Amino acid sequence: MNGQWIGTYEGSTTGTIVVNIDERSSHYQGVAYLLESDAALPSSAAFFTTKNKEQTFAFRTDPILAIDSRSGSLVGWDALKSRYRENMPFSRYADVQGSFEEDALNISWTTDTGVTGRSTMPRSKADQPSELHALAKDWNAYKEHVASIEGRRYLFRGQNKPWRLRTSFHRTGRADLTRFLREDIQILHKQLSARTTHVFNLQIPDENGAFFNLIQHHGYPSPLLDWSYSPYVAAFFAYRGISNSDAATATESDSVRILVFDYVQWARDLQQVPLAMAPWPHVSFFEFIAIENERMIPQQAASMVTNVDDIEGYVRQKESDSKKYLSAIDLPKRDRRSVMRELAYMGITAGSMFPGLDGACEELTERNFQV
Repeated sequence: MNGQWIGTYEGSTTGTIVVNIDERSSHYQGVAYLLESDAALPSSAAFFTTKNKEQTFAFRTDPILAIDSRSGSLVGWDALKSRYRENMPFSRYADVQGSFEEDALNISWTTDTGVTGRSTMPRSKADQPSELHALAKDWNAYKEHVASIEGRRYLFRGQNKPWRLRTSFHRTGRADLTRFLREDIQILHKQLSARTTHVFNLQIPDENGAFFNLIQHHGYPSPLLDWSYSPYVAAFFAYRGISNSDAATATESDSVRILVFDYVQWARDLQQVPLAMAPWPHVSFFEFIAIENERMIPQQAASMVTNVDDIEGYVRQKESDSKKYLSAIDLPKRDRRSVMRELAYMGITAGSMFPGLDGACEELTERNFQV
């Protein structure tokens, strides 16, 4: 049952429903966002905890909160009711029942004011193979291709395999970013403040983003994905983690993947939301300050911030026949040795990408042991 479920609902009203569920030791807990189709009605959020992990369930939600459409904040109804028609009712809680299967979550609810609803939501496809139709190119053709496209319009990301785009946070099976911010980040901030020379003020957006980027670059799961303005840095990361011996035994069809995102057009067409826990699904791009994070500059880094599990599916929903944002290029896995050698001539090595002892040792390992 854990994970992200997105679908539509019907009943007294209609709209989009987003349910983010985390698995705990003896139960599930999470939050459901009801995003009303009618802008004259307030959207709402309800946190909940199941009694156990049984396939069928029934529970009463925590007090329902209203969603401020301007800021994305969750607030009590009294803070927002002046924006809506006079005496509009707003439910305090909902009684929910339902069941989950391998590929679907079924729920229905009735609130204390008699509002009813029901939804069947499909499971996220984020752990399934990518459906992108990639361009297959050799290294020389790749260099010609990236030299011909508009600079600073596209971001690049290298991957060992053609996985769907997914943040490290969602890969853990968790989905409730409110819990992540209230629990994980508070503990991390206390622990890391004793280990960094700069004490991050998480109330300042730039510093909050810098802190998220720092933990991301040091292996803690986060709702960020790393991208680069450099197609060559992306190629380094695509081949990094593969040995020359593995590449030598690769078949002609084995490949690594470069994802290419037209982030300039994306930002023009869709609102960029600097909130990881925004109630509505979003994929947004930002450049954070490199505080205590030397890696960002040589990696020419930009960050995707998202609360969406299946990023590829979400982006494809926003595309049309005439407008594409996300594409992919596959490079032969067996070309790793020659590509990494040429990237080293460009100064793109583990030592330059990861300043410090770890990067230096990785670079020298590549030099001395990747025969």
